[in-house]
Amino acid sequence: MLSHILPKAEISIRENLNWLYILRNLMLFAVVVSVFIAVHGLGIELPMNQLWLAIFAISILNLYTWLRLRTPEPVTEHEIFSQICMDVLALAYLLYLTGGASNPIIWVFLLPLIVTAIMLPQSYAWNMVIITSCIYTVLIAYNVPLPALAPHSDHHSMLNLTPEMSLRMQLLEDRRYFNLHVFGMWFGFVFSAGLVAFFIIALAKTLKDRERSLADARESALRDERVVSLGTLAASAAHDMGTPLGTIAILVHEMAEELPEHRFPESHQKLVILQQQLDRCKQALSVMSASAGEMRAESGQVMLVSDYIDQVLNQWRTHKPSTKLNLFVSGDVDTSANIIAERTLTHSLINILNNAAEATDSQSGIEFHAHWDDFILTLKIRDFGPGLPPEFVDFAGHKPVKSNKQGMGVGLFLTYTTIKRLGGTIRFNNLDSGGACVEISLPILTKESMYDRYTHG
Repeated sequence: MLSHILPKAEISIRENLNWLYILRNLMLFAVVVSVFIAVHGLGIELPMNQLWLAIFAISILNLYTWLRLRTPEPVTEHEIFSQICMDVLALAYLLYLTGGASNPIIWVFLLPLIVTAIMLPQSYAWNMVIITSCIYTVLIAYNVPLPALAPHSDHHSMLNLTPEMSLRMQLLEDRRYFNLHVFGMWFGFVFSAGLVAFFIIALAKTLKDRERSLADARESALRDERVVSLGTLAASAAHDMGTPLGTIAILVHEMAEELPEHRFPESHQKLVILQQQLDRCKQALSVMSASAGEMRAESGQVMLVSDYIDQVLNQWRTHKPSTKLNLFVSGDVDTSANIIAERTLTHSLINILNNAAEATDSQSGIEFHAHWDDFILTLKIRDFGPGLPPEFVDFAGHKPVKSNKQGMGVGLFLTYTTIKRLGGTIRFNNLDSGGACVEISLPILTKESMYDRYTHG
C-alpha cells in the first residue's frame, strides 16, 4: 500500500487496489455496527430503507473490486481514484441521511483523503481535498436531521408542558446532544490517531527498508568497482608478465642444456623445479585470458554437489599435496542436489583452502565440513593456526588489506565478492578451541532455477 515511495509498477498499483478492497470491507462493518448501535442502543429513528440501500451499493462496489482483482488487466491510478470518489459519495449519502455536518462521525471524510494521499500522487490528493471539502460544506445546509438529536424538537409543543418543564426538557436534549458529540469527537480522535500511527509506522518501515536496500546497492556497486579495477590491473599485469616469463623460460632451457643432469644433478634438479613453476605461471595466465569476459552461465556447468566438492578438493591437492585434510560430510544430505560449478567459485574455495593450509599447524592439518539440503550448501573450513587478528575479522573480505602476511589479501576480497555475487554468504570467526573457521553458504540449484536456466538460456 505504501509502495508509492518506490518506483511505480503494476504490482504496487494492484496491491493498492487490494488494500482499498480491505479498507472498504472495514468501512462496511463499521457502518453496519454504527447503525445497529444508533437504532437499538440509542433509540434513534433513522431512515433504514435508504441506509440499507446505500450499504447495498457499497457492497456491490466492493464485489466488483473483488472480481476486478482476479482479472489480468492492469490497474491504473485513475481507476483507484474513481473508486475512492464513489466511496466518498456513498459516505456523503449516509451522512446526509443521518444529520449531515451535525453527525458526530462527520470526521470520516478524513479517511478517503488519507488513503488518497498515501496511495496516489499529489495531484489526486489535492483533488480529493476539494471534493471532500465541497461535500462537507453542502452537508451543513442540506441533510436529514437526526430526530433524537435535534436540540429544539417541535414535538414538545404538542405536549401540555409548563414553560419551566419545556425548558428543562430542552436542556436535557441539549446536554444529550453535546455528550454524543463529545463521544463522537473522542472516538474520531482515537480512531484517527491509530490510523495515522499505523500508516506512519508502515511508511517509516518502508523507508528504512529502502534505505537499507540502497546502502546494500551502494556497497555492492563499490565492491564491484574495486573488482573491475583489480581485474583491469590483473589483465595489465598478465600482459606485462608474458615477455619476462618467455625470457626466463628461454634462459632456463639454455641453462638446462649447459648443466646436464649427469654432471650437475643438484643444479639440474633446481632448474627442473624452476621450469615447473614457469609452466604453472603460464597456465595461470592462460586460464585468466580464457576466462576473461565470461558470464556465470557460460563459465559454469550444472554438477552434483558431491562431485563438485570432490573436484574442488582434487584440484586443491595439486597446490598443497602435503597438507593433511580431514573431510566431514553430513550423512543426511540430498545426493541428487545440484550446483553451478563456476570457475570463479572454484578458485575462491581453493583460495580459502590455501589460506587455511598456510596458517594451520602441520600436524593437525585442516578440516573441511560439508552439509547441504534442498536449498543451501554449507561449507566450513577450519584451521588450527593462531587465528585471525580481531581487527581483521570485522572487515574480512569487505576490502583488500594491505598486509599479506597471513596469505589473506586481495584474493580474500575477490573470494568474498564472488560468493556474494552468487547469492551466498561468507563469515569469518575465531574458535575458542584455537584456530579460525570460515563458513560459506551457497544456494542449491532448485528444479525451478534449472528450468529457467534451460528454457531461458
